[in-house]
Amino acid sequence: MAGVGWKLHGDGKHLRPGEVVRPDERLSWGRTVGLGAQHVVSMIGACFVAPVLMGLDPSLALMASGAATALFLLMTRGRIPSYLGSSLSFVGVSAVIASQGGDAGTLTGALLVVGACLAGCGIAIHVLGARAIHAVLPPAVTGAVVMLIGFNLAPVTASTYWPQDQWTALATMLFTGLALVVLRGFWARIAIFLGLVFGYSLSWILDKTVGRIHSADGSGKITDHWRIDFSGVSKADWIGVPTFHAPNFSVSAILVALPVLVALIAENAGHVKAVGEMTGDPLDDQMGRAIVADGAATMLSTAVGGPATTTYAENIGVMAATRVYSTAAYWAAAGFALLFGLCPKFGAVVAAIPGGVLGGITVILYGMIGLLGAQIWVRNKVDFSQPLNLVPTAAGVIIGIGGISLKFTDNFELSGIALGTLIVLTGYHALRWLSKAAGTQQPPLLDGGTTDYDKGVSSAR
Repeated sequence: MAGVGWKLHGDGKHLRPGEVVRPDERLSWGRTVGLGAQHVVSMIGACFVAPVLMGLDPSLALMASGAATALFLLMTRGRIPSYLGSSLSFVGVSAVIASQGGDAGTLTGALLVVGACLAGCGIAIHVLGARAIHAVLPPAVTGAVVMLIGFNLAPVTASTYWPQDQWTALATMLFTGLALVVLRGFWARIAIFLGLVFGYSLSWILDKTVGRIHSADGSGKITDHWRIDFSGVSKADWIGVPTFHAPNFSVSAILVALPVLVALIAENAGHVKAVGEMTGDPLDDQMGRAIVADGAATMLSTAVGGPATTTYAENIGVMAATRVYSTAAYWAAAGFALLFGLCPKFGAVVAAIPGGVLGGITVILYGMIGLLGAQIWVRNKVDFSQPLNLVPTAAGVIIGIGGISLKFTDNFELSGIALGTLIVLTGYHALRWLSKAAGTQQPPLLDGGTTDYDKGVSSAR
């Protein structure tokens, strides 16, 4: 079956510096399972946070993410390594729907419709082909979108995770960075997981030796609290079935949720571009299929009461760090998610990961994702001295990273990735058309710090 057969990479154990494991390859099964576990650890924080913020069952969200990932890998025939977790793009939507009197069924019904629309957009992109994608998403635009996906997550680290324990966050960041740079072989490829273990252990030691910390807790309230709270672990059952519920449909709720479609298309397109850049295998011809697969996965998840899904930026960071792009690792991750969804105690252990530890990890991961956008610009030699490239990109990046919002009505606003992407995309094409229509050619706005005097000296030499 397409997407489930892999060639053993070398001896499956040793990798030379700079060597990569391609999507259709794998390491030994023991190492592959370990990498799958690292992917679960990387995505599980956001995968749990999103449904909790939206009033949905996090155990069901975890199980649904495993099923969604398996469906995605099958539909993309194993060419696109990706984990589909709970989308955070709908947190604001859920608040609006709740304020209108909607319940969890109303929310998941609206998300199911968005998933169907996403799949429809994917079909259109697949039919139009890669040429249309390049026309709509030139390197200046796609680099900005990928950058937004990573850097837009920065406020989560800065305002939620890091303040809970700044010194543990700093220590975890330093240890993880050291592990990524200094370690070799398999240990280097699970450096993110090692960083989490280090931070978890450090937090436990500090609780035992120093006592409680006076800082923000998970809700943002300044209190004296333990770094690790195991109370939920002791109360949780070992085996349990998530709570399923059927969606119901409301036109007003659907209209509130539909604008997020812009963000989902941007996230998927950015993910496919980023993975193609990392693997060296252009995947533009698979972009439509990937978007269809994510739409279908969202429909599958929301049909049983789970959240919408999206390709996870956290796992792009793990791939960038490990240079292992094997889809076998993602199948292992999907299997873990399905099993762990049936184990409330595991969910409680994961939920107990200290915020400071996540802060130290995400500083590196989110930054690596954002810089992949810059790598797209560099490799495609995007010239930012040209106003057409510079102006819409500059505006969109600041809007997206800064979290600027544009409110149209009481129930409809765009912000973050969605608004930033819209500014970059529409701004680029509108300015391109206007400049051609006017027959103008603008001089460079930036000269990279080179003066006319320097140019004269260089030419004289």
